[in-house]
Amino acid sequence: MNLHSLVIELGAASEKPIPATLNRAIHSQFMAWLSLGNPHIAKSVHDSQESPFSLSGLIGYRRLHGTRLGDNFIIRISLLDDNLIDPLLQGIELSQNQSLYLGNFPFVIRGISTFPGSHSLVNVSDYCILANTNDFNSEIVLNFVSPTSFKQHQNIQPFPLTELVFNSLLRRWNHFAPSDLHFPEIKWQGLVSAFNLKTHALKMEAGAEIGAIGWVKYRFLDSEQARIATILSHFAVFSGVGRKTTMGMGQVVTIDN
Repeated sequence: MNLHSLVIELGAASEKPIPATLNRAIHSQFMAWLSLGNPHIAKSVHDSQESPFSLSGLIGYRRLHGTRLGDNFIIRISLLDDNLIDPLLQGIELSQNQSLYLGNFPFVIRGISTFPGSHSLVNVSDYCILANTNDFNSEIVLNFVSPTSFKQHQNIQPFPLTELVFNSLLRRWNHFAPSDLHFPEIKWQGLVSAFNLKTHALKMEAGAEIGAIGWVKYRFLDSEQARIATILSHFAVFSGVGRKTTMGMGQVVTIDN
């Protein structure tokens, strides 16, 4: 039950401006690659209640005026189900000789980084390794690097409250991790002890999504909750947090205390 984060390296193949939002286009391209590699698995992913992957938006420097040929960009893909890695890579390989268009902007695929050490955003782990960590403390710092928001009482909450963050992660962990590694429902007693956040509007085809970007320090007085929260924080690097993680939202990294 491995977890994977891989990076697709792209080069701009046009000098026209890149569209402001490519999140849906990236999602569609991911599904196209998966379908090309294994249409049955792609249909299962499409029909699933809980998405077994998370996606970044287009990462890279955008010039103020147009684009230069060859400008570098990346997309980060994280997989929560080990069964997806082979069909995804096969689909990418089968389509490498074709033009790649995201939102009508052409790119070329320059490379795929899949091994830890090949790129700072590439990572591999598994549920057993994460669940058996002995390295935890009472304070956890999460850096929300793309707009993050949550459903709360039928409304959208942009502030990453402790219970919203860790219940989101707990639900996804229990859906994908082996049953013997599941955690019970938890009434979180952790506190937000410090933060540096701002709201950011992420442009989507259907309108802007408001979410929080920045870091939050969570403090847990209960040692067992601190242990589980540490496990879930490492899982968050793969799963994302909150809403629309398959559309570039909720990307998170941990910060060493």
